[in-house]
Amino acid sequence: MSVRVRRVYEPPEPDDGVRVLVDRLWPRGLAKDAARVDEWPKGLTPSTELRRWYHAGEGSYEEFARRYEAELAAPEAAELLDHVRELADRGQVTLLTAAKEPERSHAAVLVGLLG
Repeated sequence: MSVRVRRVYEPPEPDDGVRVLVDRLWPRGLAKDAARVDEWPKGLTPSTELRRWYHAGEGSYEEFARRYEAELAAPEAAELLDHVRELADRGQVTLLTAAKEPERSHAAVLVGLLG
């Protein structure tokens, strides 16, 4: 299984494999054809409430990760996570995010769960 995270603003690379956008909102200023996104499972992203709570600086990354993992246990999100896991079992998967610090974002939580 091979999963990595890249910023969606970086140009696509030949070894990206399946490119999965893991943000709920489309990245600002990015044309859809330039992003070369293969899948966009919005149900896999943090809830609006959780995202706003975290970006408001009200809690730690560790607490955000714990709450996000709890959200991912819901049936729809768990099914989408299983789908991405199946993609990774077949080859390279690149999770794309607009987060300025991908290593402290929901994408890092997903990598941890998929790896």
